[in-house]
Parts: sequence; structure tokens; C-alpha cells
Amino acid sequence: MNKRHLLQALCAEIAGLSTLIGMPTTFVRAQTSDTNYPNKAVRLIVPFAVGGSGDLIARVVADKLSSRLNQAVVIDNKGGNGSILGTDLAAKAVPDGYTLVLSNGAAITVGPLMGQSLGYRPLEDLVHIALLGTFTNALIVRADHPAKSLADFISLAREHPGKISYSSAGVGSAGFLTGELLKYLLKIDMVHIPYKGTGPAMTDLLGGQIDAMFNALIAATPYIKAGKVRALAVTASERLPDHPEIPTLNESVPGAVGDAWFGISAPAKTPPGVVERLRVEIGKCLEQTDLKTKLMEMGLTPKFLATKDFTQFIMNENKKWAGVIKADNLSVN
Repeated sequence: MNKRHLLQALCAEIAGLSTLIGMPTTFVRAQTSDTNYPNKAVRLIVPFAVGGSGDLIARVVADKLSSRLNQAVVIDNKGGNGSILGTDLAAKAVPDGYTLVLSNGAAITVGPLMGQSLGYRPLEDLVHIALLGTFTNALIVRADHPAKSLADFISLAREHPGKISYSSAGVGSAGFLTGELLKYLLKIDMVHIPYKGTGPAMTDLLGGQIDAMFNALIAATPYIKAGKVRALAVTASERLPDHPEIPTLNESVPGAVGDAWFGISAPAKTPPGVVERLRVEIGKCLEQTDLKTKLMEMGLTPKFLATKDFTQFIMNENKKWAGVIKADNLSVN
């Protein structure tokens, strides 16, 4: 009897004994299923509404991943509760590799830190397979604002405590948190003006009702090019290749990095072999020039981190934001 036949006979004997004593045999299949993965469509839960930046990014990544896996990767939009709803569904799904989720900071790091009610534990109930990239915001002022540089803006905030205002897309957004991080690190007093969207905030910025705002760089770029607003800094850790002339906050205020991010995660206890296959294939997708170009056009700077490094990245995010949130007593309520 060759090794293959011996293995088959052994598996059959184990399955027979399992049936005899009333034990389910699914554990035998679970141990051998990794090599057959995937043999059907994979669901990618997007915890945002159709048409938003997260949805669009997920779709172009899913298209490439489908080709790599030779199976359809189907988008399932489950928006709601600040991306908590869809993430919760993913955390509670069967951990077989056929349910993935587009993970993000609101559902994994800052939301929980700010008291968002969860039905899952971000690190224990999910395995974080790969970071896709980061979304950069820009700190902008109107063109005729007296602050011509970040140093000028900081000086004005120091000279006029509680008088300089900045806006964002709302409490809990990356722009809001970056502003609070800047206040925390510099020990300055600025007033946050939350908006339900960046469109109304931009209108008020141009009209002089607010001093500054944190806005997605891709959304601010047309206004910058038209000379209507001035970008004082970006929230990335390093200067961006497409905008090398704009300094980072981090250059003047070490530690002031406030990018949003997107990754791919799955339910905890997803078989390690499946996680590894996904990690490899996602990494290869992000090596493709056409995908990187599409993502950058959508405002996402591709930044692949594999499972271990992605998990450490999340832990670092928790550590960074926890101090700010606690010091300023920030809450989603």
C-alpha cells in the first residue's frame, strides 16, 4: 500500500470511529480543506454604502483577487453604525475563508476606543490578513488666510487660544482625530467644528466661517490647483510622491500621523493555510501597477503589510489614539 492509499485508509478509519462514538467528522475535512481553497465564491463584506470610497476600493481589489484565486470575490455592502455593522457580521461568520471584510480604523481601533458599542473584539475575533493602504488628509486653509505655512498656523493657535477653528467630516473621523492629536501633542487650544460632510465644510471654509479643515487630499486637490485653498501639511508619515511640495505634519510635530486605512480581515480561527493563501495573493495583487494606479487615483496610497505586521500596525494605532482620546475625554456619544 502506497502512502496515498495509507493516508486515505487512515482518514476513513478515523471518520468511522468518529461516527461510532457520535463525534462529528467535520474536523477531518477542516484539516485537509486548505489545499482546495477556494472552491466556491468568496464574500467580501464592505461595511459601507455603495458608491463610497471604501466600496470603490473594495471593488477594484476584489476584481484582482478574483483573478488570483480563480473564484469570484463578491462584494456584499453592509453599511451602518460607522462600519460596525458589517464588521460585526464578518467577525461572527463561519471561519472558513469564504467571508472576508474590508476592515478600517473606525471599526477596529478608534471606534472602540471612543466607546462605540461592539458585539466583537477587534483583535481577538478577527484575523487581520493584510493592510491595503492609507488615506491621506490635508490640513488646508483658504487662500487668503494669514497662515502661509504650518508654522504660521501653529503660531496663530498659540497666540489666540480657543479662537482658531478647524472642521472635519465629523466626530470620530480621521480628520477630527488628527486635529485632536495635533492639539494633544502641541498643547494648543483649537475649536473643532463637526460637519456631516466635507462639502458643506468646504463651502464654509471658502466663505471664511472656519479657519481650516482636514479633508481628503484627493478631494482637496482641485481646490489647491485652482488656488482657492492652501495645503499646509498632509497627515501621512512621509511626503507623497504626487505632492512632494506639501510637508507632513510629522516633520514639524513628531508623531502627528493621522491617515485613515483599509485592510482585509477575516473571522478568527480561519485556517492558517487559508490566511496564508490570501495574504500571498493580496500581496501579489498590490504589486500590479494598474491596481496601484487605480488605488492612488481613488486617494489610497498602497501600503501592503502582511498579517503579523498588519496586526502590529493596529496595535500601534490603538496605542497612539488611546492617549489622545483619554486626555481629551473623547466619545462618540
